[in-house]
Parts: sequence; structure tokens; C-alpha cells
Amino acid sequence: MAAQAPPTPPSVKARFADLCKELGVGEGLADEAAALLEEGHGALLASPSFGRRSAEDAHRLCFAFLLYCAAKLKGRNEGGPGVRLCEILKGCKLKYDDFFKETQQLGLKIEKILESRYGQDWEGRLELKQLESLVNLLADASRFYCKAYNELFSGASEPGSTTKTPEYILFGWHLFLMLRLRSPELFTDLVSCIHGLVAVLAILLIHVPAKFRSFTIEGSSHLIKQTEKGVDLIASLCHNYHTSEERLKEMMGKSHKAIEDFFGTKGLCATACKTENGLMYFNGLIEEDCFLSNLGKLEKLCSSNSCEGELDLKLFLTNNDYIPCAQNSSGGSTKLECSKRAFETLASPTKTIKNMLTVPSSPSSPANGGSVKIVQMTPVTSAMTTAKWLREVISSLPEKPSPKLQQLLSSCDRDLTNDVTKRVNIVLEAIFPTKSSADWGGSIGLNCANAFDIPWAEARKMEASKLYYRVLEAICRAELQNSSVNNLTPLLSNERFHRCLIACSAELVLATHKTVIMMFPAVLESTGLTAFDLSKIIENFVRHEETLPRELKRHLNSLEEQLLESMAWEKGSSLYNSLIVARPSLASEINRLGLLAEPMPSLDHLVARQNIHVEGLPATPSKKRAAGPDDDADPRSPKRMCNESRNTVAERNLQTPPPKQSHTVSIGLKAKCHPLQSTFASPTVSNPVGGNEKCADVTVQIFFSKILKLAAIRIRNLCERLQCVEQTERVYNVFKQILDQQTILFFNRHIDQLILCCLYGVAKVCQLELSFREILNNYKREPQCKPEVFLSIYIGSRNRNGVLGSRHVDIITFYNEVFVPAAKPFLVSLIASGQISGSPKSSPFPNLPDMSPKKVSSSHNVYVSPLRQTKMDLLLSPSSRSFYACIGEGTHAYQSPSKDLAAINSRLNYNGRRVNTRINFDIVSDSVVAGSLGQPNGGSTSLDPSSAFSPVSKKRKPDT
Repeated sequence: MAAQAPPTPPSVKARFADLCKELGVGEGLADEAAALLEEGHGALLASPSFGRRSAEDAHRLCFAFLLYCAAKLKGRNEGGPGVRLCEILKGCKLKYDDFFKETQQLGLKIEKILESRYGQDWEGRLELKQLESLVNLLADASRFYCKAYNELFSGASEPGSTTKTPEYILFGWHLFLMLRLRSPELFTDLVSCIHGLVAVLAILLIHVPAKFRSFTIEGSSHLIKQTEKGVDLIASLCHNYHTSEERLKEMMGKSHKAIEDFFGTKGLCATACKTENGLMYFNGLIEEDCFLSNLGKLEKLCSSNSCEGELDLKLFLTNNDYIPCAQNSSGGSTKLECSKRAFETLASPTKTIKNMLTVPSSPSSPANGGSVKIVQMTPVTSAMTTAKWLREVISSLPEKPSPKLQQLLSSCDRDLTNDVTKRVNIVLEAIFPTKSSADWGGSIGLNCANAFDIPWAEARKMEASKLYYRVLEAICRAELQNSSVNNLTPLLSNERFHRCLIACSAELVLATHKTVIMMFPAVLESTGLTAFDLSKIIENFVRHEETLPRELKRHLNSLEEQLLESMAWEKGSSLYNSLIVARPSLASEINRLGLLAEPMPSLDHLVARQNIHVEGLPATPSKKRAAGPDDDADPRSPKRMCNESRNTVAERNLQTPPPKQSHTVSIGLKAKCHPLQSTFASPTVSNPVGGNEKCADVTVQIFFSKILKLAAIRIRNLCERLQCVEQTERVYNVFKQILDQQTILFFNRHIDQLILCCLYGVAKVCQLELSFREILNNYKREPQCKPEVFLSIYIGSRNRNGVLGSRHVDIITFYNEVFVPAAKPFLVSLIASGQISGSPKSSPFPNLPDMSPKKVSSSHNVYVSPLRQTKMDLLLSPSSRSFYACIGEGTHAYQSPSKDLAAINSRLNYNGRRVNTRINFDIVSDSVVAGSLGQPNGGSTSLDPSSAFSPVSKKRKPDT
């Protein structure tokens, strides 16, 4: 039974009560939040896990998190006044950025408490990741609007004017918010928001007096599109902001209808504009005598209804104290402004790991052709650029397979054209449901795909299907050029291959529009795939779609890193169904932990789940079926939270020198390129290329090679930060051996956890002045760093009844309890193989045999005796003890012993009064005594090469 938590300090209770009172929280909600504080304050505030934040900041973050949890998870049922997130953060004086950065870690600390009080789905109901993406989206939209407005309108007003230009910018923003309130389903992605804001700018250009414009009509760079009757305003705005003219006109029409309904005024065709352009003028909208009144109406509407769920939307324009900074905003997909590494660094098979381990040359070095100018792209420019590619390149393609693709499909053993087209409709309907929310009987929320606008969903389905057909044809053409492939039937009849290709196409469409409604990995859950399945198609997708914009390549690279680093290793991944065939020795552990994937749901299951009416479904196996080419280990992605937003992993700048002649260090890779049908075939099927290997062997080899490439990149970057580049290859070799021979260590874990442990283990062997704290502090600077990587590591365990359970520990505990016993042989081999130059020689001092109790000095009362087994268990030999993490050994926690040399010497040279104590040698064996005696003249004290390590005592948990 867990120990009862200590009582909350009175001062903390009082401050929290004052906060609830200040926010006007109802009594029921305040009591619920106070109970949550009482139960979880110890875990939240005891450990120093807030980095450099002050105690005051830590308290405010915890208060905000607990109050939000209580309000979101139970407050709606408690009655009385509720409280929204925007109000909580304002009361706690916190920014959205600061709050969202800590929520993941705070949730981990009281995960058990939240689960016991609110159920296992507490994290999904909080919708924190969705809210974070929405905040970033609105912040990006507001910055775009402010910049565009300032380009079009002057900031100065005429002398004596009662109407100031800044009020027009407020009017436009509130008009945009009114549109969101009337049709929230139209603004679920960044691209739609930009179209809405450009429509608002067009309305302002028509209505705002000309004296407030920053340009003149004649010769303006803002209005470059001309017609017979003058300037084409819509076409000019579309050219400037990369918007779709058709979609902008549609948005203008919706805006006009909203203005007519809200202000009760009829629009007139704008003077000197063609009627079909859709430009309307509303008399009395912003004229001087009624402007303030109309602005007040909009502000009142927004004040009462503008909080979209938990957010006060008007603050994104009027108050910069709480919205994210420009450099921290992501817009929902990837931090493209921070992304510098090309996708091919990881995905291209021509890049060897040896090159990745090489120190990169500077981008501005002469070898690279001088200085390189990197164009900074904002989330808005990135979204609009990729949307333009989707609109101009993909949308112009035919809705059905091209004649060439139809020929390839019909040339199979049976015509697969109908199967392919019907499968696309079913799977894309599962991703982009076009049924209204009323048909589902559910509510619309941030985590609900039913909030899609039906026309919007239909358009996205069409884009995804066209992209799918295009890439499918390119892949088929490439496969036919492979000398080992003479029949496309096995590939084109493989259900998993098609679903992966469809899912990848849909994910790119979602990433282009940067929607906040459906975030990765929701596309996997909708299609019944696992992360390991999707990882098989990404490289091929990029290779065969040559027109793919760089931003989308980076997005796919970001996704692949997420899949490789942790998602493919989670319970329920189809990776384990391949490992159990390729590595039979792992079968018992995989089965013991219950890691195997569930069968992939059939198309019939998707149809029933989505209530889709499709005639003549393609013949697909159901959950219970006879063995087929894709039967074994058909996985179904386990239900999991959308806890990874698209901006989780930013790319790194990896400019490598020309390849050197060196050995290739990937595991079991073959020079030949395996066809896709080998990758997607059932793990137990023999490889059609030839040989005795199974398809599972091919799949695992390819996957492990990608793991090694990603690990090589991260090891090199981390070693550079720590200024121990010479250890890069040693760390990598240990990691590689663990992946090959101790694969179990990766189960249910993150590869960065193993990288950090390998780095510290090598540092111990090489006797580097490097502590775990230094490693973690530098790791926190890596773009992919998340606190849970080193604070919450899975360790399997069994209770007294033999029931398998699990616990999560910090990285020091994991290193000592799990990593060292498994990796010790690989670390010792570094010295045994002579990899470490200048290693101290082992001491020639002979081992003394254990003896009976014996007095060893005639002048001192000192005896030695054999070490009994019960006492031996209390000790570790120097060689074994040397491997364990001594975070804090010496005089201070988290500090390398060498840094305490001055303190140690001062203690040794202490001349004060010595305490008369008696040393008990009963528990010390002769071998330990001999091992502690050094070689004369300062020689090594080592009896074993591995004694380069020092034992570690953990005094406190690592900072975050």
C-alpha cells in the first residue's frame, strides 16, 4: 500500500484558496481542486524538476495545472461558476508557452492520481496538445494579420480625426472572430484562417477611407492584377498571399452573409467592380458616425462568446503578454523555421553511418562554397506555399487512376482497379468523415474529426486520393524496373501497402493545411495501422514524388523520426510480429510482455465503424481468416493519445563531407535494394528476391539500419555539445551492439534513453570528467528533447502474485538496474579490444586468497576473516561496481569526482582533532583489500580493465 502523502503546507493551501477566490471559482470546483492539490502536491513540488524556474514559478505552474485538470475533468459536473484556461493563466500570470511546456511533465508526476480520480482517458479529455496547436495557430494567424494590415494601411491618422487607424485593425480582427463563431468548422486549419483573414482585409480595403491606406491605386505593388475596368482586388490579394481565388471568393460570400445577418444591412455591389467578382459595399459599416457603435457590438459578441473552448480569442491581437512568441510558435505541423537538416540525410540509402559520425564542416566554410543564406519561413508562408503546390500540382490531376495506372492494375493476375478505387473511398472516409456530427450523436470538440466541414472534408479527400494515385503509379513504374520483380500482383494486392500509402497521402494533406482537429497519429488510428507500418513507406513516398515541397519532406522526416525513436517500439506495434520471426530468441520476452500487434481491421470493419455505404467492397480478409500473403501479424494500432504534435521533432543541420572509404556499420544490410513486396509481405513468407531468409529478416534489417542512422546523427550532435567528439564512434559502437544483441532494451522505450546511457557508460570507461548531469543538461538543448525521456522510463516487473506489471523510473535508476547488467560486456570490450588509448595498466598486485580469521599485525589489534556469503551480497566487486551511475559521487550530487579533488585533498590534509573510531574489517574480503591497494609510485589501482568505472550513489533526481 502506498504511503499516505504528507499534508499540504498551510501557506500553499492558503495561496491556492486565494487564487480560486480571485478567479470566482465555484465551491464544488474549488473543493475538487483543493483535494487534488492535497493528494498530488508532494509529487509536484518535492523534486526540483522545473529547471531554473523559481519556487514561485513552480507553484504557479502547479496551481494552474491542477485547477485546469479539476475544471476540465470534473468541474463541468460540479455546478457553480466554472473557469477557463485563459482565465486560469491570467490569474496565475503565466504565458501559454510556459504552461504547455510543463504540462506533460506535471501529468507524468501525478499520472496515477489522475487515473484513479478521473479514469484512464484523463489525458485525452484534457485536450492539451490540441489546445497548444490551436494557440499556435491563432498566434500565427494574428501575426500574419497584423503584418498584412500594417502593409496595407497607414498607422497615422489625419489631424483632428476622431477615428484612429488602430481601431480599424481591431474591427477586422473582431470581424474574423465573428466568422469563426458563426462557422467554426470552416476555420479548423491555418490555411482556412488565412483565407478568412485575407477576406477581411479585402472588406477593409473597400470600406476604410482611402486616406488611411498606405498606397495609391495607381502603380501600387499591392494591386498588380489589372482588368479592363481597373484593378482586380481579389486576384491581387491572392497573388500576394498565395491564396486560392476560388476559395477566397467563397470566403467573401460567407463574410458578406455574416455581415448582413449581424448588422442587419444589405450589401451593394462595390463601385467600379464587376458584380461577378463578389465585392460588396455595406453602407453604414465603418462610417464615422456608426463605426464605434458597430465595433462595440462586435466586442460585446466576442466578450461573451469568443472563448473557443478554453481560449479568449480577442487576446491574441490585443494582449501579447500571454500568446506564444514568434520563434516558439509552430502553426501545428513542424518548426520549419528551425528545420535545417535535409530529409535525405536520414532517408537516403547512399548516406552511410560513417559519414554521419564524421564532424560536419561549417555551412559557411570554403569547402561548402562560402556563406549559405538560409531563408526563414514562417508557419504561414510554409502553409500557403505547400497549399499552393497541392492546389496547382495535385488538384489538377484526374480524379480516377490514370490510363497507365489502370493498365498496370489490370495487368495483374486479376483486374485490381475496382478494388483500389473502392479502398481509397473507404479509407479516406475513415480519415475525413463527411457525415454531420448529428449522424454520429456525438459532440464536436478539439479531438473530434466529426468537426470537419463537409465541403472541406470532401476537398481534402479528393486531394489525398489524387496524390495517392500519383505516387502509386510512380512506385509501380519503379518496381517494374527492379530486375527481381516481374509481377506486381503481390504488391498491388497487399492491403497493408495500400493503406500505408493512403495514410501517408492523407497525412501530407493534413500537414499542408495545418489542421488542429486531427493531429498525428490520428491518421494511424483511423486506418488501423501501426507506426511501424507507416515507417516502411515514407522513404519510398519521398523518392517517388519528385515535386514534393521541401517543407513537406521535412514534415515526413519529422514523422519518421518519431516513428523510429519510440512509436514503433510501443506495445501493439507490428514490429514485434516481425521480430518474433526474424529473432526467435526474442519471442519469449515479446510474448511475456504482450507486445504483439492486434490484427489489422478489415475494410468491412472500417465500413461498419464509419457507417459507410459502399457497393461491391473489395475482397479483404476479416479479423478471422485463413492465411494469406498479408495475414500474419496484421496489426492494429493501439489506442493512444495524440500526444505528439507535428512540431515535436525539429530537424538538424547535418552537412557531411564527401563519403570516405570506410567500413559500413549497419546491421546485416545488403547491397541490393529489396522490392517493396518483400517489405510489406507477411513476416513468415520467404523473401521473393531469393535466399533462405524470411521477409521479416528484410524488414527488420531495413528498420534497424534506419535506427542506426538516426542514432548516429544524435550521438554525433550530443558528443559535439559535450566536446568529446573523439568518443563518438565508441558510443555508436556500443549502441549498435546493444541494438543487435540486446534488442530487449529497446522494448517500450525511447532510443534516446539508450543513447544517453551508452554515452555515460563510455565516459566511465574512458575516465572522462563527465557527469550524468552534464549529459542531461546538454541533451535538453537538443530539439527532440522531452522531459519524459529521462524522467519516465519503462521497467517491467512482477508483483508477489506473479502478475506482470510495470513501473517508470528516472534514467539513473534505469541505468543502474537495467542498462549496466545488459551492456556491461560491450563496455568492457572497449578496453579489452584496445580502443581506449592510454588506458592504465592493471595492477600486478596478486590476489590474496580468503583465509581464516587471523591477526595480521603484532602491534595493532587488526584481524581479517573470510567474507561470508550473506555479507558478500552487500558488496560488489570493484569491477562490477565501477559500471554503475555515480551521479553525485564525491562531495556534491551530479558532479564528476575529479571536480571534487580540492575538497578531497583538504579533507585528507585536515589537521584537526581526529575522531577515535574503530574500523570493522569483518565485512571486507582480502580481494577487496588487495584491489584497493595501488601500484607503487602512483601506479594503477585496477585489477580489472573495467575498474575504470566508479560506483555511484544517487542523491537526487535529475533536473528537467
